[in-house]
Amino acid sequence: MNNTYCRYAWMMAFVLAGATACKTSRPAGFTPPPAASQAVECWLTDPDSTARLEYQPVIHFSNTASAAPLITLNEQETYQTMDGFGCTLTGGSATLIMQMDAASRQKLLQELFGKGPNRLNMSYLRISIAASDMNASVFSYDDMPTGQTDTTLAHFTLGPDQNDVVPVLQQILKINPMLKILGSPWSAPVWMKDNGDTRGGSLLPRYYGAYARYFVRYIQAMKANGIPINAITVQNEPLHPGNNPSMKMLPEDQAAFVRDALGPAFERAHIKTKIIIYDHNCDRPDYPITVLNDPEANKYIDGSAFHLYGGKIEAMSEVHNAFPNKNIYFTEQWIGAPGHLKKDLDEHIRLLTIGASRNWARTVLEWNLAADPHQNPHTDRGGCNGCLGAITLDASNVVRNPAYYIIGHAAAFVLPGAVRIASNTSEELPNVAFKRPDGKQVLIVLNHSQQAQTFTVVTNKGNFQGSLHAGAVATYLW
Repeated sequence: MNNTYCRYAWMMAFVLAGATACKTSRPAGFTPPPAASQAVECWLTDPDSTARLEYQPVIHFSNTASAAPLITLNEQETYQTMDGFGCTLTGGSATLIMQMDAASRQKLLQELFGKGPNRLNMSYLRISIAASDMNASVFSYDDMPTGQTDTTLAHFTLGPDQNDVVPVLQQILKINPMLKILGSPWSAPVWMKDNGDTRGGSLLPRYYGAYARYFVRYIQAMKANGIPINAITVQNEPLHPGNNPSMKMLPEDQAAFVRDALGPAFERAHIKTKIIIYDHNCDRPDYPITVLNDPEANKYIDGSAFHLYGGKIEAMSEVHNAFPNKNIYFTEQWIGAPGHLKKDLDEHIRLLTIGASRNWARTVLEWNLAADPHQNPHTDRGGCNGCLGAITLDASNVVRNPAYYIIGHAAAFVLPGAVRIASNTSEELPNVAFKRPDGKQVLIVLNHSQQAQTFTVVTNKGNFQGSLHAGAVATYLW
């Protein structure tokens, strides 16, 4: 392996040859050897070689700036506190995980959510409230025969989620009890909607109260199963009624629902779960701003969530600047099958891991933890048939895809409670820096250029040099 990468000349003994540029069936190789004090540890993914989240020899600090350009960190200039990095455990993901044999399932979940060597340490998960489009079929927690309603929610049940989502989450929480979970609904029960369909339509105002209680019942039911719900979004992609399931919710309607029903229902039930609005693309910052401009809705709202299928990531800063006391979350971005590591790594590290974090996001979440080799399961009439999971599961066989490494470059190192700190950035070397609760600092750097780059990182402890081939990304820890 070329010793210009992160000034390394040694590779882990278990590195396997022949990894493809798209995906690899082996786990990340980031077990560090004992590190010297006053040294920098480095983990590398290089799409043009076999390096996949692989540990490099330590880099020692010096007092000289041996290579330009400079990346200068300032730990005195701080921004948001991070809740974590992870992805979405869809119902389909949970179904596939439950189909694994018990030993393989435990091993995989330890790898994804455990701490320590060769662990991704995902600290934040998004789940769907009832079915998403990545379930085998559509359901709500209170389905009724056509023409019937259930305003008292007498028929409320977690339904199919009791068979997969609940047991998988229970197993994950045993591994990482501090995991934070965000719930997002794709649709209200059909009988609450104006079109009588799982796709599209809007929530009828006369059912605002019942739907608010539906959220309360959900949070209480999950808690009864030992699963705390840290936050909910009011509606997944409220301006995209084409998924199955889905539901349209205009900003004025979302403000009214939070103001008149959801916020008061949480208050009456003493629910501490955070309410997050919007949960859609960066092309409509006016949506969350409109909701937050309602003072009676605003008092119940923790912050706004974003995707990036449209618009620019900087829109999140626009919302932050309008309401700096409200939090920002990045909650979804998919990778299309079959995946291409070089393209996907550059795009997602640059725009999300780095870009979303530099625009105030407390979370950065990839879409869909797992799918099978054919990108199943998904619903018909609008389910995503090309969403590549972070992993592909074929019974108990695991293939690790681009999102796995994208998540790993942050989740394993930027621990919950880390604070983003200032660092200068550039078009060719986008980067983001954090200071962790244990005092260690983390720097993630991408070479977004067409040639190798050597650079000097300037820190309060001294300087160190890094080198990356085109398209490579490194995480530095000291």
